[in-house]
Amino acid sequence: MRLRRVSFHKCTLRVRDEMKLLLTGFEPFGGQTVNPSWEAVRLLPARTEGVELVKLLVPTSFAGSVAALRRALDRERPEAVLCLGQAGGREGLTPERVAINVLDAAIPDNDGAKPMDVPIVPDGPAAYFATLPVKAMAEAIRAAGVPAGVSNTAGTFVCNHLMYSLLHILATERPGVRGGFMHVPYMPGQGTPCLPLEGIAKGLIEAIKAI
Repeated sequence: MRLRRVSFHKCTLRVRDEMKLLLTGFEPFGGQTVNPSWEAVRLLPARTEGVELVKLLVPTSFAGSVAALRRALDRERPEAVLCLGQAGGREGLTPERVAINVLDAAIPDNDGAKPMDVPIVPDGPAAYFATLPVKAMAEAIRAAGVPAGVSNTAGTFVCNHLMYSLLHILATERPGVRGGFMHVPYMPGQGTPCLPLEGIAKGLIEAIKAI
């Protein structure tokens, strides 16, 4: 959050100027050469709708994604975090309601790791709910003409791992920060169904407005 000073005679007030939002996208994985989550993030300006956007590319790696996220949280001190990931087979943007405490990879991550049936955080909660307004985000995206809906499953691959880890960090270390995750569909050329990259970026802007 940026603050500016406003003086009235001998009084000085500190007024909120804009919110800082950490926005993450993944690198390609699974044989793909692009990942629409990061490509959409790249299209956005540095500031929009009174929000400063801090963009972060995270590796599609169980260990590496969380390490990169933690470094960015420590460095940037954002007020909110929205992580994005690719979900082939989905037709629209889907803010995720919940992340579960399990790793169960059907394919290896980009480091070759393929954990199965193990917890993300031993003795951690079974699940965390997003602290972003997922229904308002989906409604705002649809109102802009982009397909969207709230999802109740983030899977059990790196996306769910990052979402759960983010919410665990925020709950235990940064309780004043809100966080969540949103999946985006394929972009043209990756498979079907798909959305043009400009449409994904447009929906992302609307989600940020709702946040």
